[in-house]
Amino acid sequence: MKVTPLNIPDVLLIEPRVFEDARGFFFESFNVNDFKEATSLDVTFVQDNHSKSIKGVLRGLHYQLAPYAQGKLVRVIQGEIFDVAVDIRKSSPTFGKYVSQILSAENKKQIWIPEGFAHGFLTLSNSAECLYKTTNIRSPKHEQCIAWYDSFLAVDWPLEEQPILSLKDSKGCLLADIA
Repeated sequence: MKVTPLNIPDVLLIEPRVFEDARGFFFESFNVNDFKEATSLDVTFVQDNHSKSIKGVLRGLHYQLAPYAQGKLVRVIQGEIFDVAVDIRKSSPTFGKYVSQILSAENKKQIWIPEGFAHGFLTLSNSAECLYKTTNIRSPKHEQCIAWYDSFLAVDWPLEEQPILSLKDSKGCLLADIA
């Protein structure tokens, strides 16, 4: 596995070793020992999530408050997304900055997003299915959402038209309101 820190070094791009031949491919999407060795992180995943979205759906920017903050390991098994992680750690030198990556079934890349980050994505393909592991369980009482259009964040979403949003995502607040 190849691990590359992104412009915010706590967010990691993970590229698995893929074995391909005429029959197809095989790779380990997660191995606790390899993950720990490659990242120096000792995390415990307690929940797996699976989402499917049509083109133009924007999910996020989501996070959970302590004590239910979540780290996430995100990958795409069908289609392609523009994935975003925003640093919301108030004491961080990269507070309010974001990193983005294209994740797809084809490139098989994954992104590690630690606690203290808001996460969201835009579906680029006709549909996309995402799997992500979390380090804490979902707690609706602790869920928060930052507006995807927050001008302070200035996320450069590759939008072709207005995104398709859930009611929760359409009511996201500005980072300034939570900081």
